[in-house]
Amino acid sequence: MAVFIAPGTLMAGELPPLIPRDVLLGNPDRTRPRISPDGKRLAYLAPSDGVMNVWVKTLGAADDQVLTRDTDRGVRYYHWAQDNTHILYAQDVDGDENWHVYDANLETKEIRDLTPFDDIQARIIAFNPKFPSHALIAINNRVPQFHDVYRVDLVSGDITLTLKNENQLVGFDVDREFQVRAGIRVAADGASELLVRQSERAPWTRITRWDPEDLIGSGSVTFTPDGRGLNLVTSSGSETRELRQIDLATGKERTLASDHSADVADFFIHPMTHVVQAVGFNKERLHWKVLDPAVRDDFRAIRRIRRGDFRIISRDNADATWVVAFTTDDGPVSYYRYDRENRESSFLFTNRKALEGLKLAKMVPISFQSSDGLTIHGYLTTPRGIKPHGLPLVLKVHSSAWGRDAWGYDGETQWLANRGYAVLQINARGSSGYGKSFLNAANRDWGGRMHQDLVDGVRWATRMKIADPQRVAIYGKSFGGYATLMGLATSPDLFACGVDISGWNNLLTLMKNLPPYLQHVERILWDRIGHPEKDLEFLKSRSPLFNAHRITRPLLIAQGASDPHTKKTETLQLVDTLRENGTTVEYIEYEDEGHGFDRPENRLDFLARAEEFLATHLGGRCKK
Repeated sequence: MAVFIAPGTLMAGELPPLIPRDVLLGNPDRTRPRISPDGKRLAYLAPSDGVMNVWVKTLGAADDQVLTRDTDRGVRYYHWAQDNTHILYAQDVDGDENWHVYDANLETKEIRDLTPFDDIQARIIAFNPKFPSHALIAINNRVPQFHDVYRVDLVSGDITLTLKNENQLVGFDVDREFQVRAGIRVAADGASELLVRQSERAPWTRITRWDPEDLIGSGSVTFTPDGRGLNLVTSSGSETRELRQIDLATGKERTLASDHSADVADFFIHPMTHVVQAVGFNKERLHWKVLDPAVRDDFRAIRRIRRGDFRIISRDNADATWVVAFTTDDGPVSYYRYDRENRESSFLFTNRKALEGLKLAKMVPISFQSSDGLTIHGYLTTPRGIKPHGLPLVLKVHSSAWGRDAWGYDGETQWLANRGYAVLQINARGSSGYGKSFLNAANRDWGGRMHQDLVDGVRWATRMKIADPQRVAIYGKSFGGYATLMGLATSPDLFACGVDISGWNNLLTLMKNLPPYLQHVERILWDRIGHPEKDLEFLKSRSPLFNAHRITRPLLIAQGASDPHTKKTETLQLVDTLRENGTTVEYIEYEDEGHGFDRPENRLDFLARAEEFLATHLGGRCKK
């Protein structure tokens, strides 16, 4: 392929060779390995005829066989049933998020839809070693807004209602006896309530409540081993989210793990006893705090295997074998089998073998002061081979307003850095992980102070001489797409162009576009974004559609036709308005996609178009 270098200051000869887009962002070779409950087999996701499917092999052997037969969107998540024979996974159609749960039988190779209902969404809830051939699945086939819980016999396929969700629960917790005994309900005032019951026949009672300021990130984790308590994550009464244990009889809480500067972000829980053995805190990097002395030496041994941040992503019921994933910023994810008895590890595979040995960029944690005095954290990635001085910069905004960017391999970031761009990822106010004051500082301020944090980050990068102030792009999906559109509207002199993927453009209709199973979020969004009637003019002022006349910089917009969150009709309305105003807009629509691009052929097509767009307007390398 020819290499196109747009006008600018890049010296292509100083950069590493161009890495093909499919190497960085195509289907992985193998990923998401999970060990069977009996510890004898390993499942993983890998392509079959170009489509991701579940493969299974005997642990330690080379008898890999593909199990599922998806020929469309590919399998993304799956779970072993406790009988070691069935693997369950979910699939939708063209990204509509109306998930059905399928069962793949290792013995018969049969694939069954366990939820063969029309216009529903199903979710896998739980498995239990005491009932190995059963699964709990939630389905919204009775009331679209709320899921009931069903018990499925994986041998016969029979499905039995076990919880008629008359309390409008939006999350469920299952005890060691396979009973749904806890759930979360969103209250009328936007708070959330934790309901519990002593058994499936007992009445529900409220055990605790989280006010709106503590709502995001708070929730139950698992029942205690004796079933008399729940482990919770909450920031109620504290600045950061802590791991606590609540006594179901008294409602008394005690803290098990906390960090004054970071929220609880991850857990390591024993598969049989439900004991929380370690807790992760995501600061600049992931840090583990071991709670159970029984695994302290194991964590020490794992840290010595190789560099990078690690997670134990699977373990057998005997707790003898673990599967460990190591993440680095400049290479593929590496998976290891860890033998607890000998505390020895053996390499399994990496998720992208073609990345091994390539010159990838480093992701460096950064921080700066916002214009109103907050400390803002983020990550900077600069190209290998050239000095980080006067570079074209892409401000890449994360996809959830209340999510965050984290350290580790990011295919899009590496793609941009390899093309010659500095990449800035900022956890602006509203991002999770830094305590509730920081998170709640973004309430009712979309497009306001949240955006100013992004602006301050770009100005930091230009002040440090890293970025060329005339060549800055803003890029993002979902909320990041919204931030892209608002960034071009409110800071037209800061950005040379923008790339919007499935971005929200009308906050007034954002709540109206919620699928039925997410309508409980509406009340929460009123508090955090604004009320569509009471705050009509305010929301218009913070909506890209009503600020389209201010968007003058070139824009690339990509949309999935089946997107249940960002409606195609609204995106087309924005595109038409921009074009009528004379703005340069390139619009791409994928008929078989939803909120984002799961099919590799669509993803790679979009990347090729975005690469040429950025090269034209920023100056960077482009593989024709």
